[in-house]
Amino acid sequence: MPDRLNVQKTYKLYIHGTFPRSESGRTAVITSNDGSILGHACRASRKDLRDAVLAARAGLGKWKSATAYNRAQVLYRLAEMLQTRRAEFIDLLTHAGEADAHEQFAASIDRAVYFAGWADKWTHILGTQNPVAGPYWNLSTPEPVGVVAIACPAAPALLPMLSLMLPVLATGAACVLITPAFAPIPSTLGEVLATCDLPPGTANILTADLADLLPVVAKHRDIDAVLAAGLTDEHARTLQEGAAENLKRVTILPGSDWLDNTRWQTLATIEALAEIKTVWHPVGW
Repeated sequence: MPDRLNVQKTYKLYIHGTFPRSESGRTAVITSNDGSILGHACRASRKDLRDAVLAARAGLGKWKSATAYNRAQVLYRLAEMLQTRRAEFIDLLTHAGEADAHEQFAASIDRAVYFAGWADKWTHILGTQNPVAGPYWNLSTPEPVGVVAIACPAAPALLPMLSLMLPVLATGAACVLITPAFAPIPSTLGEVLATCDLPPGTANILTADLADLLPVVAKHRDIDAVLAAGLTDEHARTLQEGAAENLKRVTILPGSDWLDNTRWQTLATIEALAEIKTVWHPVGW
């Protein structure tokens, strides 16, 4: 059979349930660990970020208003869809130079199931009835914070993205995930998100240089919170200083040992993304 041209794929952004190219037209070359070219990844611009935030705000209402049980079902469906593409993800992780590709993928499935289990339980654990003196009840109940921007480390690509995205989705919040991993994995994860019954806009994925977008994230007034891991000191300072202007909540976690379940499978990340609202109700006599 004669040699033929290999058709390389351009891995796109994932915004509002669709796969657009960057409005800037910029791309980055994706190379395998042996130096061969695998394709191209879109390089998101500030305009793409603003579009993704608008999409997240639009998708928030439907996801937040869904029952907690339904959100748990959808996240479990995400785990199912990941499992059906096991061979593909392991191949992508291997080409990215990850020696423990099988272990990372198994941990990704387990993490999705873990946070699916929390989706209909976290409000019961974090909510409480407060003891007060007087003829009334006092109840504190947690709610999702709103639109969350997520900043991920570049590698390993799959497990960090899921470890930061899943607790956000479990609360009923929407997210815009930004990763500097110019690789097939972010766009491929977007294909999974598009087929697991998440409302469009609930989760969005941008591949971009963090230095380009983090200043915009910090000052964007329609982003309610930031969750990040594995940042450099400079990137962390950019977020904290910019967010101080609009009192945005910023949570920065150490980005290491992603396989450590005691660190990443915890209610603490969910709690960092919860808004606690207190209700006072009079007692009738």
